[in-house]
Amino acid sequence: MKLAARVSHITPSPTLAMTATAKAMAAQGIDVVDFSSGEPDFDTPEPVKAAAEAAIRAGFTKYTPSSGIDELRQAISDKLHRDMGVRYEKSQILVSCGAKHSLYNLAQACLEAGDEVIIPAPYWVSYVDQVLLNDATPIPLPTSEENGFTINVDELQRAITTRTKAIVINSPCNPTGATYDRTTLQSIAEVAIRHGLFIISDEIYEKIVYDGVPHISIASLGPEVAARTVVINGVSKAYAMTGWRIGYAAGPKDVLMAMANIQSQSTSNPCSIAQKAAVAALQLGEPFTSQMVAEFNRRRQVMVERLNHIPGVTCRMPTGAFYAFPNISGLLGRRGPDGPITSPQALADYLLKHAHVAVVPGEPFGSHHHIRLSYATSMEAIHRGLDRLAEAVAQLQT
Repeated sequence: MKLAARVSHITPSPTLAMTATAKAMAAQGIDVVDFSSGEPDFDTPEPVKAAAEAAIRAGFTKYTPSSGIDELRQAISDKLHRDMGVRYEKSQILVSCGAKHSLYNLAQACLEAGDEVIIPAPYWVSYVDQVLLNDATPIPLPTSEENGFTINVDELQRAITTRTKAIVINSPCNPTGATYDRTTLQSIAEVAIRHGLFIISDEIYEKIVYDGVPHISIASLGPEVAARTVVINGVSKAYAMTGWRIGYAAGPKDVLMAMANIQSQSTSNPCSIAQKAAVAALQLGEPFTSQMVAEFNRRRQVMVERLNHIPGVTCRMPTGAFYAFPNISGLLGRRGPDGPITSPQALADYLLKHAHVAVVPGEPFGSHHHIRLSYATSMEAIHRGLDRLAEAVAQLQT
């Protein structure tokens, strides 16, 4: 059977692939330290699990409205007003099967052949493929470590063409851990308004910030900005609910209605039980999140400090999310037992094969100089894995 041409434009998620490889090795009895996984290692909070159990006992196991139950959409509206100061009607909110699903619904609703989407690089791996799947063209916009991995507005201006439809903002960012301040967001919003662009604001890591850095949603900068912004979020990261698959989008009514129509013909409603659990998370989950972020902060400091002590490696301190994104340029050109280390992918392969440490190479994120490590794992695993990583690097020949 001849497959659709769009299939040839994309590749499987490299983060999920690396995690699957690490788990397969572990199943074979190999002791792998896995820094590839993009999910909290904490258990889902007890009040959230209790709400799910209560839903099951009450027989809340049938179809729901395809856009999500009113109770959850109201809880999301209340949360967005509380955290952002922006009031969204329930008709402006769509509950989907995870934030990735929300992003895909948005791409389906708004993108078509000839459109361009500006994506700051390094970027989360699925942005590019979702744009391609919807016949549009991704336009990577390189950022620099010196600029905190955030957009240079002058470079943004130069990247805009008559075909530019949208720009993606991911703050805090996966994979860099970068966050945007109000001044930079205001400048980006002014450019978007001037050129008639819509803004895709992925805020899935909004609760995971450090050093007193506030999360600022670009949609909170005024009605004119909110009118052209779709906010993407979910419960996966903040409440350790990755497997529950609840994400949501909020934005202009016409866009959200189009997304809802698309979802009604694809997945229909998200899991009924998970929706009830998400209500509890949004209403009761803040103490859990605060404790989790405090622990992530401890791990962040240890991981980054240790990475910066490895010769040939430098690592910027992230201000959000739970990833370190070290620059490994100083290791490129060295030789391992299987040949020269010419790329982040080659280094990741070497570390997995010879040190049994799983990291994600930078290429799928749009970087040829970095690897990504998640510190959403135990402190013991961090020390053990970095011991192995440091030893493996020391064994490379110059």
